Amino acid sequence: MIDRYTTLKMREIWSEENKFRKWLEVELAACEAWASLGKIPRESLARIKRKAAFDVDRINEIEKETQHDLIAFLTSVAEKVGRDSRFIHLGLTSYDIEDTARSIQLREAADLIIKDVDEVIKILKRRAKEEKNTVMMGRTHGVHAEPITFGLKLLVWVAEMERNRDRLLRARDVIAVGKLSGAVGTYAAVDPRVEEYVCKKLKLTPSPAATQVLQRDRHAEFMTTLAVVAATLEQFATEIRGLQKTEVWEVEEPFGKGQKGSSAMPHKKNPITCERIAGLARVVRGNAIAALEDVALWHERDITHSSVERVIFPDSCQLVDYMLQKFAWVMDGLVVFPQNMRQNIDRSRGIIFSQKLMLAMTEKGLTREEAYKIVQTVAMKSRNTGKQMRELMLEDRDTLKHLSPVEINSIFDLRNHLKNIEVIFRRFGL
Repeated sequence: MIDRYTTLKMREIWSEENKFRKWLEVELAACEAWASLGKIPRESLARIKRKAAFDVDRINEIEKETQHDLIAFLTSVAEKVGRDSRFIHLGLTSYDIEDTARSIQLREAADLIIKDVDEVIKILKRRAKEEKNTVMMGRTHGVHAEPITFGLKLLVWVAEMERNRDRLLRARDVIAVGKLSGAVGTYAAVDPRVEEYVCKKLKLTPSPAATQVLQRDRHAEFMTTLAVVAATLEQFATEIRGLQKTEVWEVEEPFGKGQKGSSAMPHKKNPITCERIAGLARVVRGNAIAALEDVALWHERDITHSSVERVIFPDSCQLVDYMLQKFAWVMDGLVVFPQNMRQNIDRSRGIIFSQKLMLAMTEKGLTREEAYKIVQTVAMKSRNTGKQMRELMLEDRDTLKHLSPVEINSIFDLRNHLKNIEVIFRRFGL
């Protein structure tokens, strides 16, 4: 199972302490770059690297006066470093530091989320293999369609999660970008080689062009990717909730010892974790909309995005991390009721074989419209009378003109619908 401390790691990534730590990493890397260009004396660089530190409480205290978090941070560092602090933040603007550092945070968050996705895929593959031949009713529009297997349903989920993994890898690369090009992106007060050095050291790609900030389409792509992952989890959770309904009762999410489902009704087992996942997906989607709103900034930069991002980045990363872990837990312990699945198939009284019957008649020379009319007439009679479709077909004169009793009986065999399940599983190496 996923490391139980993963969510704590995600919280650490978005902690104030870590944010300032990343700011300091960027500032020190810039000092190293300037030193390599002869702009900062080597002895000053050595003292800066030895003394550089910050105090979160002190930063907060200073910010109350300055109303500027990066200046408050630099002041706190300067109090530790002394006179050599004049070489820190040389030629840079606030978002050279903040955006570059945030890119590192987003990359680290993406790495944790990808790890979560890998675990979900692993569990889904195991459960799909276990349930490969567990026959159940396939439903379209909520209505019985044709038989599938529960393993195939889970294999479809595997494929979707693998696509999500690919999306996350692309989004991680899009956001893993640094920018140290000065107040409006012209490198007026900073050598472009400083940006190159810092980004290489921090394993980021230098932005080919920027303003005072990295352009927010990058962040929007990352956030919408998280929203797609959340939507996928909501889809899966909604399906489990539907299959756990009393009238269906084909699966149940895990129910722990001592767990209680209702304050009033002791018999209740509710799909609360899947409901929680479905609910949180709405928050992640809303945050993605906020990220899209942040793309449009005035001229070379305004600050409308800043307050939004302080909320949506940590919240969405932590929520998706949490949702993936909870869904992994649900799937690992999901209870499956094959006997109920079979009973639900039988409720259709055989009308689910209508396509096979129609195709068999077209093979005998009937047009599709002619065959459709014959089969639909009998199927509706089965629905209205409660009689088995097979029995009605064996009694129907129009049917018997084209199909023999042996041929009719052979069509009502579930194996006809499942003969290629193995082919699909081989595509996944299962």
